[in-house]
Amino acid sequence: MRFNKYRIALMAAVLLLLPSLVFSQAKVGTTGVNFLELGVSARAMGMAEAFTATVTDASAVYYNPAGLTYVYGRQAIFTHIDMPAGINYEFFALAYPMESVGGVVGIGVSALNTGDILRTDYSYPMGVSQDGSAQFFSAGDLAVSLSYGRFLTDKFSLGITVKYIQEDLELDKASGWSADVGTCYNSGYRNFKIGMMISNFGPDMKFIEEEFPLPMNFKFGASIDVVDSDNHLVVLAGEGTHPADNEEKYNVGMEYWFQDKFSLRLGERFNYDSDGFTAGGGLVLPIGNEVDLSVDYAYQDFGYLNEVHRFTLGLAF
Repeated sequence: MRFNKYRIALMAAVLLLLPSLVFSQAKVGTTGVNFLELGVSARAMGMAEAFTATVTDASAVYYNPAGLTYVYGRQAIFTHIDMPAGINYEFFALAYPMESVGGVVGIGVSALNTGDILRTDYSYPMGVSQDGSAQFFSAGDLAVSLSYGRFLTDKFSLGITVKYIQEDLELDKASGWSADVGTCYNSGYRNFKIGMMISNFGPDMKFIEEEFPLPMNFKFGASIDVVDSDNHLVVLAGEGTHPADNEEKYNVGMEYWFQDKFSLRLGERFNYDSDGFTAGGGLVLPIGNEVDLSVDYAYQDFGYLNEVHRFTLGLAF
């Protein structure tokens, strides 16, 4: 039985490494539904999303489903993101450990809405007709996911996420599905973990008559507790990503905890188009004998588009 478990773990790692051979032929800016790459957690973004090996909360349904195995109780999170140009992005996730299935089940919902956009066409070349009237339209994206994570050995975990994706524009709708597969290995030394994931793997989607691929991405990350005492915890994390439609990117982040109640985070993102520096913090507030409320905030430098703010509320019960 032990041999079979290690063989399964090895096969999972090999499957995660295969996409790098395919990505070498990818072209920049050729994928669609890129809202799937925006990042859904204030805690993660505060660490520059160096989170594949670090995630231990319900956002694992997005960052690495293998991380669900470190959610030891029921947990729900909700994130609101203020994007530039009045665009809003909402995310909800629920993680639920279930002994009957030998692991942790998670669900996630992501929704992006552009709000009202002023229409410009032949009848409204400046957005407003001669009589002063105007027309507006909007667009939106939706993703609904189901995840499952479990330990294959006492140190190695595997997770899978399946997503339904929909893009809604005024002229038509496009829908499809994708899958994420992630692994996490905990060495046991200072909580040193290695995580890998391939995200958004699935068939092309079709809008009207044109097909487009999904924003598939391969991620490899590591994290370690460099300080771990009764009152202080400092986590360092690093990550490299290989997206199907762009060059390799690198993230480095740090998280500091005081008495498991107050946190500060810093991060830097390298080889991105414009944004780089991130920062944030959070609080964990007991609101009952077995219920904790967490509040997290993250600031992201967005270059020419100024900044992006993320707010996440979590409930552990």
